[in-house]
Amino acid sequence: MKKIVILGAGTGGVMSAHHLRKKLSPQEWEITVIDKNSLHYYQPGLLFLPFKFRGYKELPDISRPIRTLLPKGVDFVNSEITEIAHQNKQVKTKAGDFQYDWLVSSLGCRIIPEQIDGMMDGYEKNVFDFYTPKGAIKIQRALERFEKGKLVFNIAEYPIKCPVAPIEFVFLADYYFHKRGIRHKVEIELVTPLAGAFTKPIASSVFSEIAKKKEIKITPDFNLGEVDFVNKKIKSYTKQEVDYDLLVAIPPTEGAEVIENSGLGNGAGYIRTDKQTLKAIGHDNIYSIGDGTDLPTSKAGSVAHFESEVMTENLLSEIEGKEPTAKFDGHSNCFIESGFNKALLIDFNYKVEPVPGKFPFPVIGPFSLLKETRINHQGKLGFRWAYWNQLLTCKLPGDPILTNRCSPRGKKVSMLKEGKSLFGV
Repeated sequence: MKKIVILGAGTGGVMSAHHLRKKLSPQEWEITVIDKNSLHYYQPGLLFLPFKFRGYKELPDISRPIRTLLPKGVDFVNSEITEIAHQNKQVKTKAGDFQYDWLVSSLGCRIIPEQIDGMMDGYEKNVFDFYTPKGAIKIQRALERFEKGKLVFNIAEYPIKCPVAPIEFVFLADYYFHKRGIRHKVEIELVTPLAGAFTKPIASSVFSEIAKKKEIKITPDFNLGEVDFVNKKIKSYTKQEVDYDLLVAIPPTEGAEVIENSGLGNGAGYIRTDKQTLKAIGHDNIYSIGDGTDLPTSKAGSVAHFESEVMTENLLSEIEGKEPTAKFDGHSNCFIESGFNKALLIDFNYKVEPVPGKFPFPVIGPFSLLKETRINHQGKLGFRWAYWNQLLTCKLPGDPILTNRCSPRGKKVSMLKEGKSLFGV
């Protein structure tokens, strides 16, 4: 019996288990998923919980037991991984050791607030994050108590998980305070190390214009050095200061500690990964997908979704003795709630930044790219059902509707310097 071990039961890990179980005979291949957590969380829900947005009130609204999400014929080990002994093709856990013929790492990333001076001192006092289940609930309660003052959203450094989360959070905060009737008593400021609201210029311009209309201040080029929770200030390395009453923070982010300790990391816990084949660089029997790679694309569920398809194709080719020829182009897409029953949508890859247009079909859409619409809002709300029932179980339509490659269809490629030529790998 040959063995595949999948590390992590997030979006990428669960989808990989479904893809591989469908393609490989259970009589010949044993598939095991290992995760220290017993619950799988719908990550967009962590952004909605603070505002009790559209039914997202408690943690059970966004979580399910991992065992119920995996396909029949896949083993689940609920235990902490202590070492990846890749020289011996072995994963060590607190529940025992597991040999593998092929390893798929989808361990994701983690926030490290202790890296910022003073941040931990203010945690759950006037400093909060929503990148953990506990954090999302804590900030929900803090927002309920917040009656007036200045809410600051700060990004310590990049990369972060879900690059659109900061702008989406401040848009939802604006909507939340409007609904409570206290928006006129609240200042909202996004403080970022970027030059603007987002990593890509065209989208950043669109988001900045919306923020301006909502009277949300954006402070760029701010590299966080210290949190002074007593005096309610954040300070940059260049001595800039921003006052706050309530700070929502995205602390520094790194990959899994076990990756680094096992000699697979790039110095920050991310696996050095071939940007096209998704193989771990320097390791013949390891693939890496999801937030735990060092790829120059978003750390987001859509990326893990598309990567799992490319990884599966390449892994199956190698099992058959062929070269891994499938290529991942960095494809990412995401709905961004902007409040008042509207949302935007972006679709891009390694080379192509988000541009306006229609998705997934030209002219008819039905979704609009880089434009606030009610249809986009409905798409965002409906995605939770699709996530649990179609995406994780690999039942979403693929080509030609939702391809793992970024397509020029429906996009205003004339806004891009090289147009359609950019859509190759």
